[in-house]
Amino acid sequence: MKIKWGVIGCGGIADRRTLPGMMLADNVELVAVMDANMDFALKAKEKYGAKYAFDKAEDLLALDEIDAVYIASPVAFHTEQTVMAAKAKKHILLEKPMTLTSEKSKELADVCAENGVKIGVGLMMRFHTYHQMMKKLIEDGKLGEIVSMRAQLTCWYPDMPGNWRQAKATSGGGSLMDMGIHCVDLLQYISGLKAKEVASFSGTQIFDYEVEDGGSIIMRMENGATAYVDANFNIPDDAAVCKLEIYGTEGSIFAEGTIGQVEGGNVRVTICGDQGAYNAAQERQATNSYIMEAELGNMYTKEVAGFSDAIINDTVPPVTALDAVNVQQIIEAAYESNETKKFVEIK
Repeated sequence: MKIKWGVIGCGGIADRRTLPGMMLADNVELVAVMDANMDFALKAKEKYGAKYAFDKAEDLLALDEIDAVYIASPVAFHTEQTVMAAKAKKHILLEKPMTLTSEKSKELADVCAENGVKIGVGLMMRFHTYHQMMKKLIEDGKLGEIVSMRAQLTCWYPDMPGNWRQAKATSGGGSLMDMGIHCVDLLQYISGLKAKEVASFSGTQIFDYEVEDGGSIIMRMENGATAYVDANFNIPDDAAVCKLEIYGTEGSIFAEGTIGQVEGGNVRVTICGDQGAYNAAQERQATNSYIMEAELGNMYTKEVAGFSDAIINDTVPPVTALDAVNVQQIIEAAYESNETKKFVEIK
């Protein structure tokens, strides 16, 4: 069985990653595309073999043959378009952040529930093969008790007049909301631990736009572990490392390049077990490390295919709206901490 899809917002991430990923999914059929710029819609229709192209979301949603929609428009349009899709009884895969505020995002989840449609959110980095393998290692207790974690995502994003991501009214925030949200989600997802308290610094250091071009978050997790997130729009891509580190009482995971839009990177795992005993010399000559190896794929394909499976089998989507609401609340707590210079509790 194939789920028939429409796409709202054909530029940016949709054209660069998600639509190509859709083409590789066995349970997906692209039916229609829509963009406010009709030229974009027509180009996407031809490029990806869709039957229809529109410049109004309501026209796409009026198609009876569509089962689900992927919404990748600017965040400021998410609420209106998601409500329309829910009322049209279309299942919804929505890009992150869901809306401009976590409160509005929770309301969207409620609207979808009231209309009997599923909603998933585009936190696609969960589907990276290495991230899945990391999660399994921790679930199996191979790292012992988690005590410290770090995730980092950066890029170079200079001033672009009129760019919606660089204005708070249309984006909800800068580097933390756009990229830090992935890091927060990955640390919670891989470790199985929820953040309970947040402290943060953020601001615009290099560029002139009103949202932050860099920020860091410190989270106290529910087991007492400390987790760190770095998200920057002001580091050149060629200088970026994008580390992911997890340390436990019996081992560690150290990754570079797994946090990003392409499934890749490298991962070193060290499992100490009983060898993690006290050593006054602290020689640190690990002989029990290995490089993680696996056949890698396409995160976007797995994201869309996973959501399609949830529709076919009437199961819970792999990434739920409440998952996304939670990480957005943490980002909002980070902004509050930066402004008040206080720790903020996550409730």
